[in-house]
Amino acid sequence: MIHPKLSLRRPLAILGAALIGLTGVVAVATPASAHHTTITATAECDRLTGERVITWKVVNSEDKKDATVQRVTADPNTPVTSLVEGVKEAKPLQGLVIPQASYKLATQRVPGNTTVAHLQVYAEWIKGDKVTANNTANGEINLAADKSCTPAPKCVEVDKAKYSHTFDGPKGTATVKLDGDLPLCGEGKQWFTLVSYFAPRPQFATPQYVYGTPDSDWIGGTQTEITLNVEIPDCHTQVDLIWGGKDEVIDELVDGGKRYDNKKLGSPGAPGNRSKGPQGWYNGGSKNCTTPASTFASTCDGSVAVSLSNDGKISKYAVEFEVKGENGFTKKVSVAPGKADTSIVVPAADAGKIEVLVDGKVIENGTYSWQRPEDCPLPAVTTKADCKTFALTVTNPEGGLPVKSTFTYEGKTETRTVAAGASETVTFKAGKDKTAIVALPDMDLEMEAIYTPEGNCGGAGGGGEEPSLPLTGAAAGGIAAGAVALLIAGAVLFIIARRRRVTFTA
Repeated sequence: MIHPKLSLRRPLAILGAALIGLTGVVAVATPASAHHTTITATAECDRLTGERVITWKVVNSEDKKDATVQRVTADPNTPVTSLVEGVKEAKPLQGLVIPQASYKLATQRVPGNTTVAHLQVYAEWIKGDKVTANNTANGEINLAADKSCTPAPKCVEVDKAKYSHTFDGPKGTATVKLDGDLPLCGEGKQWFTLVSYFAPRPQFATPQYVYGTPDSDWIGGTQTEITLNVEIPDCHTQVDLIWGGKDEVIDELVDGGKRYDNKKLGSPGAPGNRSKGPQGWYNGGSKNCTTPASTFASTCDGSVAVSLSNDGKISKYAVEFEVKGENGFTKKVSVAPGKADTSIVVPAADAGKIEVLVDGKVIENGTYSWQRPEDCPLPAVTTKADCKTFALTVTNPEGGLPVKSTFTYEGKTETRTVAAGASETVTFKAGKDKTAIVALPDMDLEMEAIYTPEGNCGGAGGGGEEPSLPLTGAAAGGIAAGAVALLIAGAVLFIIARRRRVTFTA
């Protein structure tokens, strides 16, 4: 109740504390007499707590008397405290004295979803021990126009987190980093994986097979950035940076099978688009993921056995080999990874030059020509002579090639081709020459046979000399052995190897 005889000259104000935020509109009570107070307010949002912080300003309109706040009623019913300059601790607004023609500021914290806040202040003007005047003032602030005040987040939920990444496919490296300053909430973790593949082409193609061990790591807690590294095969490859752990890795990428799609970081859709950076996939490599190789083995019959293999660390695909020889010879064979094929034999007639090709190109060390093996038995040369004739015989062992042989005596030359397992004999009329020449041009051999007729020719011919086997050259041992065997059967062989220039390699 207000006494009409009292004269109010000083305004009354109430202190309110201000933080950051939103200013509201205040309804001010109309004073009941000359002694009155007025109340205004502003409001802000404390993002740390999610509360509205209202600053109430209570003004004492009396310019000659101090006012004492006797009662404070707040709705919502939370403390209303005044901050006094120079005083660290806040004091309740109730009981404060507001100097004449002055004001006090008070703060009140209310829930963030409060729509309207109301403050009622009852003040008295006292002179001596008597109350000379009193006044009840009401203030109100409308908070509904502003959005609800919620606490600022202290972490980011795993399903809402954003990331950024780097990616170097040819080197097999990548990094992933959590965006922003907030960690993932609670025990949340997000896994990422880098994986490399064998690939059949430098562009995307199937099938593909995982190479080595994928590298997988997670972001969570204080770990906000990771680095991933994988080994890259020395051939065509694909490298993928994917969303998720190793359980997301597809061991084999096959035609019509599963794909990573938007799980690749940098993809246009979720979840890959939750990380900013380059496309997290790469296709390349300059070599086939195969190890084609060939070896050759010449045989005594002139044919060549060709062995084809596809066995090596990077052999993950079948190899289509083509073996070509002379005279139009060609054969094709497919060799699976980790396997070999020894089925191809190039006949002697076509083994003069052999090529092994893959994708139309001769492979490394894929060219060969037949070479006589060192362990092939040599042809044997024997002689038989009497006073009228001088017979020379070349015997070619079985399992070999036909041998061209030339026989020269007394200026006459005869040529024979001796089949494998057969013999050829040339008989000359005995003359004055003591030696004949037998040449095997295909083997680069030339031998001398000494004319030593059996029995006594009455001074004609050599007559009755003891046989001898003067041999030189690489093939001397074999020739000598054959000659000795024939001598035991009654034949006489006198052979001198003049030159031998044959190289045998397998």
